Amino acid sequence: MTQQKIYLVGAGIKGWEGFGSKALEVISSGEVLMGAQRHLDIFPDYPGEKLVLGDLPAMLEFLKKTEKRVTLLASGDPNFFGLSRFLLRNLPKERIEIFPNVTSMQYAFARIKETWDDALFVSVHGRGIKSAIDKIIASEKVAVLTDGKHSPAVIAQELIKRGAEGYIAWLCEDLGMPSEKFTRTDVRGLVEFPCSPLNILILIKAWEPTLETWPVMGIDDDQFATAKKLITKQEVRAVTLAKLQLQNDQVLWDIGAGSGSVSIEAGNLMTNGKVFALEKNPNYLGFIRENLRKFSAGNVMLIEACAPEGIDDLPDPDRVFIGGSGGMLEEIIEAVDKRLKPEGMIVLNAVTLDTLTKAVEFLEDHGYSVEVCCVNVARTRPLTEYKMFEAHNPVYIITARKGGE
Repeated sequence: MTQQKIYLVGAGIKGWEGFGSKALEVISSGEVLMGAQRHLDIFPDYPGEKLVLGDLPAMLEFLKKTEKRVTLLASGDPNFFGLSRFLLRNLPKERIEIFPNVTSMQYAFARIKETWDDALFVSVHGRGIKSAIDKIIASEKVAVLTDGKHSPAVIAQELIKRGAEGYIAWLCEDLGMPSEKFTRTDVRGLVEFPCSPLNILILIKAWEPTLETWPVMGIDDDQFATAKKLITKQEVRAVTLAKLQLQNDQVLWDIGAGSGSVSIEAGNLMTNGKVFALEKNPNYLGFIRENLRKFSAGNVMLIEACAPEGIDDLPDPDRVFIGGSGGMLEEIIEAVDKRLKPEGMIVLNAVTLDTLTKAVEFLEDHGYSVEVCCVNVARTRPLTEYKMFEAHNPVYIITARKGGE
């Protein structure tokens, strides 16, 4: 049986515009034209057979068996969250020829007069929303293909829950239609905003010119909203982050996050990574939310849970920092050990000899190579016309590497 070429042709935003001469030639010379009804209607005088595109498995069976020359019509660029992924996965690539057109994303960015080469593109069509939100809050500019279940309002609600509201939002509706509409608002403005089911959501991080800038690490302790003695002090934080040996795209769990100071600076160091800050104490949650907003910690996700609870749905970590255990240290280490990636690391700060001894013994019993350093910090404080050093309690920083000798 002769296997004819399959031509996959993208339609423009308004239909006819953008079809190249070669695309029009393969359409007119084909024997079968297949696509959504709105695409078939673009060619009322097509002389061959027209088939409305429906069930994908049925379409695939037809394409495998037919000896006719088939042209498939799709929207925009079929390679962009489109039909070509399915075809290329299930048919020989040599049978398929693709003619892309202008995508709805290109069109939307052009209409709102924003560049799109630096944007991240996310689709929630038939996908879970969690991974999409993770990608959004780690990005400066995002375009989202929504669906009926995961509407712009639902996405906005999830962003608000994560404390990630600092975006200008463009709602782009009914592109190419008479009812086409572009609305600029903010994340909270999306929550109650009625919109067409045919929409694209564009989110752009709102960096105001007057927004205060902060160091990547070494933020002064008094800049964090915190309860007394809740924060990991600046000098200890610096050594802790060094011991974690963070890389740009890793996953970090911060267990007992407190004010979130370690999570926030870790997030600054791993811009393409993900930080999950676990905290359950209601007295601390307000502080950590305030700090996440203040320091625009887009890739830090607050998990309101007391470990080892709350970790089941998190991605496996490369690094784990245990800042507080709530008396559950052994249970936490047991749970972390089951999920920590090979060659992963646990860093734990202890202020008592009891915690130090228990943690070292427990980690070594689980096959970790353990190193401990003691950080003694003394800061100057004014005393009349003189300055004196005031010592802080020593902190034991325990570094444990999985699978070490």
